[in-house]
Amino acid sequence: MTPGPAGRLAQRLLDLASLHERRVVGLMSGTSSDGVDAALVRIAGSGPGVRVEVVSFLCHAFPSGLADRIAAAPSACVSEIARLGFDLGEAFAEAALAVIAAAGLTPADVHLVGSHGQTVWHEPPPPGRRGDAPRPEAGVRGATLQLGEGDVIAQRTGVVTVSDFRTADVAAGGHGAPLIPLVDWLVFRPRAGARIMLNVGGIANLTRVTPDLEGVRAFDTGPGNALMDAIVAGATGGRERMDRDGARAARGRANEEAVQAFMRHPYFAARPPKSTGKETFGDQAAGDLARLMFPGRPFAAFSDAELSDLLATAAAVTARSVAEAVRSVAAPPEPSEVVVSGGGTRNAALMRMLAEALAPCPVRTLEALGMDPDAKEAMGFAVLANETIAGRPGNLPAVTGASRPVVLGKISAGF
Repeated sequence: MTPGPAGRLAQRLLDLASLHERRVVGLMSGTSSDGVDAALVRIAGSGPGVRVEVVSFLCHAFPSGLADRIAAAPSACVSEIARLGFDLGEAFAEAALAVIAAAGLTPADVHLVGSHGQTVWHEPPPPGRRGDAPRPEAGVRGATLQLGEGDVIAQRTGVVTVSDFRTADVAAGGHGAPLIPLVDWLVFRPRAGARIMLNVGGIANLTRVTPDLEGVRAFDTGPGNALMDAIVAGATGGRERMDRDGARAARGRANEEAVQAFMRHPYFAARPPKSTGKETFGDQAAGDLARLMFPGRPFAAFSDAELSDLLATAAAVTARSVAEAVRSVAAPPEPSEVVVSGGGTRNAALMRMLAEALAPCPVRTLEALGMDPDAKEAMGFAVLANETIAGRPGNLPAVTGASRPVVLGKISAGF
């Protein structure tokens, strides 16, 4: 007898869960909002014994105008949010199909897609909450919104898709971030001692990884590239979105007085669990930093030399905040290295400042561990999707502040 729709879905999920090895596409679009990182990952097993191999990776640029719509989303009307969610789903599906083709495979060869989506709003609960049950009072429960409709991805690819990972943790009283720390432990934990896994996207986050899961510490440290990106966009009227390779910052001189003043922001003093986003360290923060250096003057009035100095100062803020965060988790065993991933690795000025701020602890990119630094977070959401389909929790309550471990994501069947 052919199973009905409910039996068909259950059987498909049971078949996926029973596989020892899965080919999973991981999709990630970060706070830079410039496109989708897509990784096709071969994953054997799940949990502490999982083995991971990135088969192919690419960065899939957004169609023209989509990045501008993402930037405008926090003030958009509900109809635009609905349309944007579906259009982003199409963009994520195209990225998934592209990375599958790059691996020489077809969608029928792929078992699962894990899509983080595009964060358009992240409002964490108050910093410092740990393990509280969620309460309905205003300001206590967090809220987060990632767009990129999982059903669109599943329909376009025909592959079971796990999406919207953060909301289950938020529903359990957590921040919904960071979520990659479990992946850091599963994939990159050392045999002895400790290492720091640092990801520098728009926002920077670190994970202190030890052989035992109980030793993991993780949180968002503050701005990564977000301050620099907002400064460049403001100074160029949106014609440029980043300081490519940190070239402008490398020509500038950081203003130490402005760095110290900016570091008084209350986020840096808050105790984990904590998370943040461009709502805190985006356009407004870029303007605040500019006013510390050039009070009363708009971005458009800065000379090239002044813009370089401002970008060098923003890079110094990122490096300083990361270094202070690393020191805050440097309890024995002290970390033997800091391993950096994300777009920040291409900013030569920032990497130099990180090395200086973290000395004598060595600073290396993820290439030293055999992986493309740009591929890590896309790989991470492939691993989290794999954990979900295996029925395993994907959050670390000690990191996010959730009241309990929870299985993450929503499953779209694709048929």
